[in-house]
Amino acid sequence: MKKVSFFRSIHLKLTIIIVLLIFVSIQIIGAYFVRKLEQTLLNNFQISIQEKVNILSIYLEEQFTKERLQGDSSIEEDIKKLLRDYDAADIQEIQVIDRVNFNILGTSDPDNQGIVGQKTTDNFIKSAINSSQPASKNYIEAGKRIWVLVTPITVKINSKEEAKGAIYVVSKIETVYQQMEQINKIFQKGTFIALIITAVLGVLLARTITRPITDMQKLALAMSKGNFARKVKVYGQDEIGQLAITFNNLTKKIQEAQATTEGERRKLSTVLSYMTDGVIATDRKGRLILINEPAAKMLDVSRETVLSYPLVKLLGIEDQYTFEKLLGERESVILDYSTHSKHYILRANFSVIQKETGFVNGLIAVLHDITEQEKIDMERREFVANVSHELRTPLTTMRSYLEALADGAWKEEEIAPKFLEVTQNETERMIRLVNDLLQLSKLDSRDYELNKDWVDFNKFYHQIIDRFEFTKGKNVTFQRKLPKHAVFVEIDVDKLTQVLDNIISNALKYSPEGGRITFKVMEQNDQIIVSVSDEGVGIPKKNIDMIFERFYRVDKARTRKLGGTGLGLAIAKEMVEAHEGSIWASSKEGKGTTISFSLPFARSIEDDWV
Repeated sequence: MKKVSFFRSIHLKLTIIIVLLIFVSIQIIGAYFVRKLEQTLLNNFQISIQEKVNILSIYLEEQFTKERLQGDSSIEEDIKKLLRDYDAADIQEIQVIDRVNFNILGTSDPDNQGIVGQKTTDNFIKSAINSSQPASKNYIEAGKRIWVLVTPITVKINSKEEAKGAIYVVSKIETVYQQMEQINKIFQKGTFIALIITAVLGVLLARTITRPITDMQKLALAMSKGNFARKVKVYGQDEIGQLAITFNNLTKKIQEAQATTEGERRKLSTVLSYMTDGVIATDRKGRLILINEPAAKMLDVSRETVLSYPLVKLLGIEDQYTFEKLLGERESVILDYSTHSKHYILRANFSVIQKETGFVNGLIAVLHDITEQEKIDMERREFVANVSHELRTPLTTMRSYLEALADGAWKEEEIAPKFLEVTQNETERMIRLVNDLLQLSKLDSRDYELNKDWVDFNKFYHQIIDRFEFTKGKNVTFQRKLPKHAVFVEIDVDKLTQVLDNIISNALKYSPEGGRITFKVMEQNDQIIVSVSDEGVGIPKKNIDMIFERFYRVDKARTRKLGGTGLGLAIAKEMVEAHEGSIWASSKEGKGTTISFSLPFARSIEDDWV
């Protein structure tokens, strides 16, 4: 086990957590404090400005209500004197505006006296004067915040308040934010100092917690290597001290249990090693904890690489089953690992590992290889279905015609012979089918002997071709490409006659009018290749490998119409293989088919005959 680095240790994590908690707490408190302080300072600033404006408003009311005689100073001059003495550090400018024409009557800014007497264009001021209500707004000018206050100057006339003008104040509210910035800097320095103190205290606190945990980690590492003699040091009677005492007791019990388990494990390992069935065991989460050698071979996996692997993924059934579903599965599960070239099927039976209390500890899976059994069952079912179908077709036809004859068709001189002919043909077809089945059964049981004899295959082949050429019936041309010299092979003449009869019969059936059938014999080292080629419709590429199977037909309707049983090529295959040869087919759709087979050929024997 690798040593935990400082940056991944609990020591560092505890210190970071404590520091973060303090930091977050200070930030929350500081944010609340700063927000409230900012609101208080802003309110105090605005109240201060408002109070100054209210005092100024009293003096201005007197100026607006003062009766002026000839020779007295004008209202503009009086307001100028009043504003000249009105100075405050937090006020940038004060303007007095007349309501009648919205003329500026005076300004406190000595550098801006040129606007006195001009009409204001500020709609904000006009709106406040017309509504006779104070108004304020904030804006930024040259990067500094400005607070503007417009206060109407009202005069009581006939017990009724009437606005005569307004005081327009531009105040320097930026000073409030500068104060807040200084307060924030002080707060940040305090936070930094607090975090350093917290970090130091956090390190000391974390060390008291992590020291006994580190000791237990070292002991656990020693236990994983089989050393149960060491004990954890108890630093106190707190929760961690109690944990250390419990850990020491646990170590002792594990040592005792480990000795017992090791003996049982050896017994189980011996049993599993000598079993022929595959056995897989999982934990309660469905992960592999045991797999014997037969199971590893069945699944083609390495025992070391699949441990802790999910069972459903190992068996390849994750799409159909979950581990929880397998716990309740009482029937066998068939695992089909067949490919296009190989047939491979396993049967899995599952048993739950369960305590007396009902707690599920895991699952046992037992694997059986049932490939051959399934193959035999499948061939048997297919054979029975094919035989039933092949026998039912002529029997159904015969029953229909016999029922028609029984209903009176036998009296019809034109119909009755045709019905009897069809019935006779179907009967002969059933006889051929039964004879072929009996012959295949005999070939399967190997309960026969080949009566071999040395014959000139070319002469033998010519005789069979002559017989078919004499009785072929349709306008088909025979072409022979056989060696001129004798080719002697050891064969069972009757069996090879039947092979060639089946192949040539098929070629004639599927040859079109005016077509050609080509017969060839070629010598290749220690064998001869015999082939029969027609110019029929051909066989699709996907079907070419299956034409030697029993009852297989490419075009079933046409084959039955031509009277075939679907067993001719299957019989030919069995007989050729009995002669230690092989048979195959090649075809192009629309151009024809070639059936070829090989036979052992000893050239030295041929030389002796010559």
